[in-house]
Amino acid sequence: MTVADKLKNEIANKQNNNEVNTEQQYSGLKGLLVQASVKKRFDDVLGKRASQFSSSLLNLYNGDPAIQEAEPMSIMASAMIAATLDLPIDKNLGFAWIVPFWDSKKRCKSAQFQLGYKGYIQLAQRTGQYKSINAIAVYEGELISWNALTEEIEFNPDGRTSDKVVGYCGYFKLINGFEKKVFWTAEQIENHRVKHNKAKDKKALNGVWRSDYDAMAIKTVIRNLLGKWGILSVEMQTALTNDESENVVVTDENGKNVFDAPDEKKINAPLEEGAE
Repeated sequence: MTVADKLKNEIANKQNNNEVNTEQQYSGLKGLLVQASVKKRFDDVLGKRASQFSSSLLNLYNGDPAIQEAEPMSIMASAMIAATLDLPIDKNLGFAWIVPFWDSKKRCKSAQFQLGYKGYIQLAQRTGQYKSINAIAVYEGELISWNALTEEIEFNPDGRTSDKVVGYCGYFKLINGFEKKVFWTAEQIENHRVKHNKAKDKKALNGVWRSDYDAMAIKTVIRNLLGKWGILSVEMQTALTNDESENVVVTDENGKNVFDAPDEKKINAPLEEGAE
């Protein structure tokens, strides 16, 4: 059993006994941030912005009690994905989130990387192949008709009759002229949310779905739109693979897991300058 596995088991056991020591987990997160392999990976990916990103990660952790309960290495792995994609993890910006969830297999709370719809749009724009891309909530009275086969949609932005959302529409057009439209009803969105909900109560709202339902609904449409018909850059493939995945693995340039076996002596080491 590796040192990393021992650390995971120790955290899981304390959570099972309702005796999670948040300060110790915080020390674990700080300890990981000063690991030579982790620092090098952040430096390689972000350069001079590495210290700023590490600080933003600690600020996020410090201000979110739910994330504080998650396994430190899962937080780091999620943050590393965001760093690799060069997306901010400030949840107020909506580009990417680090979301804690109960991992029934590991019997502890883990963190999960989630990409926001703004993150998907940002990655699409970086390809330089999109002339336009957008997704919106459609309110009662605005939708006149939708043909799923021909993708013909009649939309009247001035026809809104209430604040009830009836669906979500996504669209993109490439610079070569190719375009695609999708429309998901509110019922389809809700069925998707319930199907992929990791909570015991599948219908319960949690995470970003609870704090910003529309943002997650729009993200669902954008993800479906780009994943099926968009231009998949290397960044986009990385995003699609790791978005909401429970098994994020971050490797260095040699293909080694950067969190495989942290130095036990450094787990509780004090923060270095620039990473507080």
